[in-house]
Amino acid sequence: MNANVETVDSASVELAGTSFLTDRSRLEAVRSRVVSDIRTSVEDASAEGVVVAMSGGIDSTVTTALAVDAVGSDSVLGLGLPCHKTEHVDVSDARTIADGLGIEFEERSLRPMLEAFEETVVGSLESWTDETDADRPRERNHAIGNVIARLRMCCAYYAANRQRRLVLGTANRSELLLGYFTKYGDGAADTYPIGDLYKTEVRALAKRIGVPKRIVSKEPTAGFWAAQTDADELGATYDTIDPLLHQLVDENTSITDAADALGIDRQTARSIAWLCTETRHKRKMPQTPGIADRPLV
Repeated sequence: MNANVETVDSASVELAGTSFLTDRSRLEAVRSRVVSDIRTSVEDASAEGVVVAMSGGIDSTVTTALAVDAVGSDSVLGLGLPCHKTEHVDVSDARTIADGLGIEFEERSLRPMLEAFEETVVGSLESWTDETDADRPRERNHAIGNVIARLRMCCAYYAANRQRRLVLGTANRSELLLGYFTKYGDGAADTYPIGDLYKTEVRALAKRIGVPKRIVSKEPTAGFWAAQTDADELGATYDTIDPLLHQLVDENTSITDAADALGIDRQTARSIAWLCTETRHKRKMPQTPGIADRPLV
C-alpha cells in the first residue's frame, strides 16, 4: 500500500482545525452545525421526522439527543433491536435514554428473524463442510454479524417508510475511515449526523450535552457476538486510533512519521492504515462502467 493514505475519502468539516474539536466553544459550534444539518435534511426531504436505531451506546445516544434538539421529541423514533441476550442490558439503557428525551421507543428482538434466516438460507448457502467450518468460526461470526446489522436496518427503514421519516446513521468518523461498519447494514442511512467527528470528539460532545457517564464510559462494541469489543477487532483503542487517523488522513503524514511522532508501534500503525485503504469501497457508491459517459445525476 502507499506510504500515505491520502486517497482515503475524507469528508471535510468547516470547523476542523489542526486538533480535535474538544474545547467548549468548538463543541458548541459542532452541536449547532449538526442540529442544523439534521433539521435541513428533514425539511429538504419533506419528511415528518427521523428514526434512530439505539444500541444504548454513546454514538446512538448522541445522535438521538441532537435529533431531538433539531426536530423535537415528537418527531424522533428510537428503535431497540437486540439479537443476543447480552444486548438486553444495553437496550434497557437505550430505553432509559429515550424516556429521558421524551421520544417514542419501540423494542423488538431480532432473534426470531435471525433464526428464520439461518434455517431457511444459511444451510443451503454454506459451501464448506462442518469440519472446515469449525476452523473458521471468526469468519462465520462476521458473516452472521453482518446479517444482524442488515436485519436491524431493514427494521429501521421499514419504520421510516411507514412514517415518512429519515433514518439517521450513528457511525462516527473513526468507524467510517476504518470501514468498521456493515455495508448496507449500520452503514445504510440517509445522513450521518456525527460522521465528521472522531470517537474522541463524540465523547467530548457527549459530555458537553449531558449524556450520562455510564454511557460515555461504556466499552465500544459493534455487538456482533458476546464480549466482542472494538479494540479487539481493530487492534487498538480509539485513544490510539484517532490521533493516528488524524495524522494520516487530515495531515497527510506518512505511516512511519505518524507512528514515531505518536509513539505507536509501526506494525499497529500499518494495520490501521491498511484498514483505511482496504475498506475504501465501503465509503463509495457502487460504480457503473461509465459507458458513453452517462453519469448518474
